[in-house]
Amino acid sequence: MTAEPLLSVDNLTVQFRTDTGWLTAIEDVGFSLGAGETLGIVGESGSGKSVTALSLLRLHATATTRIPTGTITFAGQNLLRLPSRALRRIRGGEIAMIFQDPMSSLNPVLTIADQIGETLALHQGLDRAAARRRAIELLDLVRIADAAHRVDAYPHQLSGGQRQRVMIAIAIACRPKLLIADEPTTALDVTIQAQILDLLRDLQAELGMSVILISHDLGVIAEFARRVLVMYAGRVVEAAPATTLFRRPMHPYTSGLMQAIPPLDADVHRLPTIQGSIPDPARRIPGCRFSPRCAEAQPTCRITAPSLVPVGPDHLARCPPRAGAAR
Repeated sequence: MTAEPLLSVDNLTVQFRTDTGWLTAIEDVGFSLGAGETLGIVGESGSGKSVTALSLLRLHATATTRIPTGTITFAGQNLLRLPSRALRRIRGGEIAMIFQDPMSSLNPVLTIADQIGETLALHQGLDRAAARRRAIELLDLVRIADAAHRVDAYPHQLSGGQRQRVMIAIAIACRPKLLIADEPTTALDVTIQAQILDLLRDLQAELGMSVILISHDLGVIAEFARRVLVMYAGRVVEAAPATTLFRRPMHPYTSGLMQAIPPLDADVHRLPTIQGSIPDPARRIPGCRFSPRCAEAQPTCRITAPSLVPVGPDHLARCPPRAGAAR
């Protein structure tokens, strides 16, 4: 008997209100995640990765956001129907998020002890002294040296890698079932990136968390994720196990992303690129959204929007198998 997924997203569409009307940021997004699994979401900037992540916790401004279709089911509960008080218990408690930029996410006028302690007080009812002791334990857990001293520091007194570790400490403070890591290694040098990924992997094994890792870096995704979603212009264009996706990508966009990775065993004089850029979401493109940039586009691609269809075992792509078979 197959276990129910921890998280299941189905037919999710998110729109934002603008001066010219409602803009569709993501459309018909769906995926599932089991307990202890890791899902990677990859795509260029503007593809809808972060919008999807923030939607899981309903973190978009309610006055300018609407979700006309979709369900987000977590541990048997539809998060889109939960009242605000119930959702606040889940945010930071059962589902936690590491945001892109720790310097802008951390409060510059509060110490690290105060910022970790806020989560512990809200979800676990710890008093100030107990929260501070637990904050030191968490800083030790995320491998910040001299945690008893650093816990009283302010964000500007820490390095970029240390601030990212503090963000991870805040996220795991309540031992969440699901951790969403939105570009957790952006703006960090390669050595620190590797340390952060190793830390996340170790914490996942120790705490038994499921992880959603969002990145534009295919190397990071290949190293960390078990299953991968590729997003383009607000839609999922391919979904497959990581080993399958990197061995045989079936969508031209996925292939283009992989061809742009420089090989380690050869000299490179010029990297292949995907011509053009992601379209303005306010501009509705008939047919396949990638067709204006796709070297393999057929006349029908510019007329009919392709569905996400099976192209192999546990492998979906928004591209006709006939076109994908040659890749």
